[in-house]
Amino acid sequence: MLPQLEESPSSGYAKMAAPLASKAGSAGTNSKPPFPELDFRSGARVEELNKLIQEFTKHDQREYDDQRALEIHTAKDFIFSMLGMVQKLDQKLPVANEYLLLSGGVREGVVDIDLDELNVYARGTDYDMDFTLLVPALKLHDRNQPVTLDMRHSALCHSWLSLRLFDEGTISKWKDCCTIVDHINGATNYFFSPTKVADWFYDSISIVLSEIQKKPQRGMPKVEKVEKNGTIISIILGVGSSRMLYDIVPVVSFKGWPAVAQSWLMENHFWDGKITEEEVISGFYLVPACSYKGKKDNEWRLSFARSEVQLKKCISSSLMQAYQACKAIIIKLLSRPKAISPYHLRSMMLWACDRLPANYLAQEDYAAHFLLGLIDDLQHCLVNKMCPNYFIPQCNMLEHLSEETVMLHARKLSSVRSDPAEHLRTAIEHVKAANRLTLELQRRGSTTSIPSPQSDGGDTNQPDDRLAKKLQQLVTENPGKSISVFINPDDVTRPHFRIDDKFF
Repeated sequence: MLPQLEESPSSGYAKMAAPLASKAGSAGTNSKPPFPELDFRSGARVEELNKLIQEFTKHDQREYDDQRALEIHTAKDFIFSMLGMVQKLDQKLPVANEYLLLSGGVREGVVDIDLDELNVYARGTDYDMDFTLLVPALKLHDRNQPVTLDMRHSALCHSWLSLRLFDEGTISKWKDCCTIVDHINGATNYFFSPTKVADWFYDSISIVLSEIQKKPQRGMPKVEKVEKNGTIISIILGVGSSRMLYDIVPVVSFKGWPAVAQSWLMENHFWDGKITEEEVISGFYLVPACSYKGKKDNEWRLSFARSEVQLKKCISSSLMQAYQACKAIIIKLLSRPKAISPYHLRSMMLWACDRLPANYLAQEDYAAHFLLGLIDDLQHCLVNKMCPNYFIPQCNMLEHLSEETVMLHARKLSSVRSDPAEHLRTAIEHVKAANRLTLELQRRGSTTSIPSPQSDGGDTNQPDDRLAKKLQQLVTENPGKSISVFINPDDVTRPHFRIDDKFF
């Protein structure tokens, strides 16, 4: 299939014309110099907006030196070892598990989970780097046909999960994390409960961390915070001069593709011909989040995080820079009341990729146009109270909002659109301030070199250098790739990384 250049009928957006470079006069002796390209709405110079976005990107995306890369590895090693111990507690988690590791915390919109139940953490103040780890509590990986879920009781994009799909051993293990429904015919149905699973997961992690801290090892990360935020568990680790936030999300993992999203595959998309359909539909998740009027104890939300990691490969760097800058602006501006999350913005970006020509989106010096377009799109969605889910377009993610709330946020965005340069400068100052806090913490801790948790304190410089370089490759040189980790519960000291289909 060829990339779609026309309007996507399910997106509800009008087609956008590519801006043309302004040319004053015609060729000849009387020609005038080209007039600087301006944004019609704000009067801002496009060149200045591009420079501000580049400056934001420079401060937002930092290079990791060998010491920082080693600290990242030490934190990951600790988290994976902890999860291996959780598995051993009561054997609930799958023995051979596959996690999806995402760069950025839940608050950054990497998964579609409501933010109103989460405590506010700030980069620089509370943490330096953030990650989201999806941990399957259950796996359904043996299905070759479209997966049909029980959506009779749920809103679109949501489902209940009956343990009837699993064997008796699994039902016995997880019975205490289910809600029970007795039918007239006498049969008992166990529905996997996201809230009870989250409670069990938090209790299990707390037990394991308590045991680990009774026997501290040299170089072991300091657990600075463990909190249950709604249905996710947030852990902040101190490792050397770094603080890592891990948002750990218990999920249900499926191979294949849900039947409710089958029609999406029939449409043309921007990734056609760039990645294979098999890569895009390799699997999906149920995450512990319910709809606005759903039953929290029973309802899960469909998540296409694995697919989104693949689609990110096909998004140009200039569009990603504009998205990150726009996200930084709206996180601050639209935080009260909680209505718009960065995940909404991510969905709009994917729709824009389907709607606009690929050669337009690939322009390296169009980041300013993309930023202004994303703001316009977000305001359009608010005014019309319509933001379709990218994978299930019939699901409107803004349907539940009140007219008062959407108009309040639309007016706030109008102020951004009237002076985008000033809001970019504010975003730059925020990220620079966060970096200054991080550097100050690093200076305080610079006298201490942190070995890995397995180190006995001996001379480990050479292995650490090799490990740090390897981790730098995994963390910084694989943007947009699916990074999974396989854990052997009998040897939790050796995590095995997989990037796409390559093992490390």
